[in-house]
Amino acid sequence: MHLWSGIAVGLYILIISVTGSVLVYRNELYRAATPKPIISKGSGPRLTDDQLAEAARRLYLGYRVVRIGRARNLDQAVDVSLSRGDAIKMRLFDPRSGSDLGNSVPTGIWLVSKLLDLHDNLFAGPTGRKVNGVGALALLAVAVTGLAIWWPGIKTWRRSLTLHRGVGWKRLTWHLHSMIGFWSLGFTLVFGVSGIYLGFPEPFQDLADRLEPPTAANAGIRIGDRVIYWLAYLHFGRINGIGIPCSGPGLCDQTTKAIWAIFGLAPAAMFVTGAIMWWNRVLRPRLANARRPARSHGGVDYLQRV
Repeated sequence: MHLWSGIAVGLYILIISVTGSVLVYRNELYRAATPKPIISKGSGPRLTDDQLAEAARRLYLGYRVVRIGRARNLDQAVDVSLSRGDAIKMRLFDPRSGSDLGNSVPTGIWLVSKLLDLHDNLFAGPTGRKVNGVGALALLAVAVTGLAIWWPGIKTWRRSLTLHRGVGWKRLTWHLHSMIGFWSLGFTLVFGVSGIYLGFPEPFQDLADRLEPPTAANAGIRIGDRVIYWLAYLHFGRINGIGIPCSGPGLCDQTTKAIWAIFGLAPAAMFVTGAIMWWNRVLRPRLANARRPARSHGGVDYLQRV
């Protein structure tokens, strides 16, 4: 069950694991991808909203202007949104000359947004989020079955916590798989349970309401509400909330993000090491047997036994 469930959902786990670790730093990525504002160098009078809209319609025939956004600095490029049917354009215009200055959404911002949509919704909206909930359940199944396989016995369990030298690369891969699985188990369980909640929040809320029915007296202070609150926060590594000494940007916040990013890669590492083990133990012997020529014995052809 562990082997085939891991292979079946392995690529999905790899994608979600890597994108999740990258998105721990999504705020930093957004800031890095945000270009410096474009300031008009013209000397003429600023165009009115109607004049800018007319300039935009002349450049993009058939489109209608749905929004004009100006910055506090009135000499900064104006954000103009246009639409034609399902097509939407977001462009920057010079506030004085009315010339088109380019896309108002930089490529870097677009890429980070797409990465976030892939991780959260698999590019499929609410349906993709539900698929993510099922995927989180599969991750829990792989983790629990892996824990059962990992247990080496009461006398020798400590040997699976570290790497060993001089054991060959195949055995080293097995030890690496076991070690990562043990030390990342707590994070994997948190990511799995919180992922199920983010995909299917209603059952969690219904359970909280049944265990502790909401009243005017317990609004916002129920244990179930706090558990759900922390499920979401722990999934994204946002532990710098109320009541936590680590608050705001700084060393503590960056340390937390680094820990979440590293352990977020653990499922991906487990898939890679598990795939190598699967290749060595299952696929490569089968391929070798398939390529081995038939031999004749007593007039009967047969395949050489492994």
